[in-house]
Amino acid sequence: MNTQPAFDTLTEAVQWLNQKGFTEDFNLKNDCIILNNFLNLYPKDFRIEYTFRFEGDTDQGDEDIVYGIASEKHSIKGIMTSAYGIYADEMSTELIKKLSVN
Repeated sequence: MNTQPAFDTLTEAVQWLNQKGFTEDFNLKNDCIILNNFLNLYPKDFRIEYTFRFEGDTDQGDEDIVYGIASEKHSIKGIMTSAYGIYADEMSTELIKKLSVN
């Protein structure tokens, strides 16, 4: 994982990642991440280069994580945001392991 700055807001993290070339918008499916509803990236197809975690001060619903994701196989870099904790999306064990933040 690369050295990264700390940000106060999700928007700041996304803007910084965009400047680093992470311009695609990934979405989460049960066993993969998806780009534009046609390209499925399974855990073996991508790596997590950056992660930013944001915790709400008063509302647990404000807990989010931003991933900077790269796929050499498909020559793309992008961003995925996801809730975590009690609002986490349902996903496969393999994908959970890939997206886990240490």
